[in-house]
Amino acid sequence: MRKTVIRNQKNSRDASAFSFKFNKLAVMFALAIPVLGLTACGKQGASGAPAGAVMPPPEVNVVTLQGRDLPIDFEFVGQTAGIRETEVRARISGILEQRVYEEGARVKAGQVLFQIDPGSYQTQLASAEAALGVSEAKLNQAKREFARLSPLAAEKAISQREYDDAKSALEMAEASYKQVRAQVNEAKLNLSYTKVVAPISGVTGVASKPNGSLVTPADSLLTTIVQTDPIYVNFSVSEADYLKLNADLANGKLHLPGKRASNGGLDFNVKLKMANGEIFPTAGKMNFLSEKVNTTTGGFDARAQIANPDGALRPGQFVRVMLQGATRQAAIAVPQRAVIDSPMGKMVFGVSPDNKLVPRPVQLDGWSRGEWIVTNGLQAGERVLVDGFIKAHDPGMTVKPVAIDAKAAANPSSAAPTTAPKAVAASASASAKAAH
Repeated sequence: MRKTVIRNQKNSRDASAFSFKFNKLAVMFALAIPVLGLTACGKQGASGAPAGAVMPPPEVNVVTLQGRDLPIDFEFVGQTAGIRETEVRARISGILEQRVYEEGARVKAGQVLFQIDPGSYQTQLASAEAALGVSEAKLNQAKREFARLSPLAAEKAISQREYDDAKSALEMAEASYKQVRAQVNEAKLNLSYTKVVAPISGVTGVASKPNGSLVTPADSLLTTIVQTDPIYVNFSVSEADYLKLNADLANGKLHLPGKRASNGGLDFNVKLKMANGEIFPTAGKMNFLSEKVNTTTGGFDARAQIANPDGALRPGQFVRVMLQGATRQAAIAVPQRAVIDSPMGKMVFGVSPDNKLVPRPVQLDGWSRGEWIVTNGLQAGERVLVDGFIKAHDPGMTVKPVAIDAKAAANPSSAAPTTAPKAVAASASASAKAAH
């Protein structure tokens, strides 16, 4: 009896296991039906072409490289400075009565800026003028005495001593008169110094002393004036840039708009890029380049002069200095967006004569009007991929090139090379390594 029960329980468990396995297979089969349907549908492309059809080569834009003269710009960080910066100081001691000018305003040379109490200096002038009157009277008396005795001395009517005394008195009176007259002029000059005027035309600074302050020659600074039209822009040229510039000039790769000036200036045309990215409307000239390295900056001090008629530029502003006018002869250049970054450095995709993509490592030397200048890696007559990296990015891939103009392909607003997708850069880098 016990064996029968055990056998029935075992048969029940076997039946349950079989039922579970059957149900599991049924579920898997039900799930597999949609997958098979999708697989069957997937055998046709989006265009309805049957599986195994060959896709046509993707169209890409390419440029054919040609050597041509390119304008070259050099860009540095600069800071503006007044062409003349003058301290306004009091020349006499006194109480500062009034500040006449408006701080920060533009003034003209000779315009009154401060008024110092003139009372004591007016008194000194009056005293000196009175002393001058006495001296003048004594001089006139000496002249009359000498004129009376001169004929008598000629007739031997008086002694020689009397004549000599009269002549000496006249000479002393004339010297005394000159001395007192100088004192009068000094008093007038001191009185004029009570009106402190602008020595140059320019923009005034903050007054360093308030009204009622005592000014002395030892503590006489009242304000400053900066002449801002034209205005200087000081910048530094690194030693590496300076050596390369001289080398390019020496071997004829680079031509300047003018000749080097006697003070070292290279006669570049200069434009300024403001902090907001806008170009300053007026241009200028580079007029100075130091002959020695500044030990503080490690570069050569340079300076440009810019017209600033409206006073829009103020001293101390930081700007980007763009040196223009130079040209590079027979240069090879590619649009900036044709250059990609890869683990091996800068690269482009060349298009071979049989329309296949070939990764080409390149060496660049700055950029000009939206184009990178290539010094190594490309030659005139070769074709370079410009647009179409998404469709064509595998080395050896066949493409359908569409030629476009190189100047039209340049993008001046771009300031950096295009960073291609990592897969594109990695694939191109691997192909370039294999080629090497």
